Amino acid sequence: KPASFGKRTALHHMITAGNYGYSAWRDGGFTVHDMSDPTHPKLLSHRNCAPPFGGGFHTPLPLPNRKLLVLADEATTANCANGLAYTWLIDVRSPENPVSIATLPTPDEDDFCAKGGKFGPHNLHENRPGSLVTEDLIFATYHNAGLRIYDIRDAFRPKQVGYFVPPPPDRLVDQRPNPVKVIQSCDVYVDPNGIMYLTDTNAGLYILQYEGF
Repeated sequence: KPASFGKRTALHHMITAGNYGYSAWRDGGFTVHDMSDPTHPKLLSHRNCAPPFGGGFHTPLPLPNRKLLVLADEATTANCANGLAYTWLIDVRSPENPVSIATLPTPDEDDFCAKGGKFGPHNLHENRPGSLVTEDLIFATYHNAGLRIYDIRDAFRPKQVGYFVPPPPDRLVDQRPNPVKVIQSCDVYVDPNGIMYLTDTNAGLYILQYEGF
């Protein structure tokens, strides 16, 4: 099925680590900035993989001790109409030349493209101060595929180590046109004890415990 590409270049957000800032620009790709002087940021690099991929860059999570960037594309179309979206692992040892080295495994235990709604990444747990901070585990939401947990100790061979797919919502809350009665897991926050707070457009809030430490 041919992909149809959007042309929306808009900054979703930047996450900083040390003197570097990493920004996701939706269909405009991602950028790395020198933030040594925050009032005068300097562009170091800009990459975009849309096309041939579908765009929608959403969350740029730096792992500064490992000099890696985890970059989630947001799935923006129902039933995979724009192709599959991915979460990329990018080597940023040379910030002027970021290099993609792997993608997180795409959930495949069900036919999620046929399930309805959006399938693919939305957001990542962002290692914010006061939360669980880890550079070995990635907690990611995948819309109708729920929550995914990945071990990236080998950054070239990331593997899934846990997942949770909520049941269908009891009712629809989503006010956008033509919603379907499926889960759409959106955001996840993990506290230092591994308690995960998972939000869903229709299903509300799930509180889960990660026990894989």
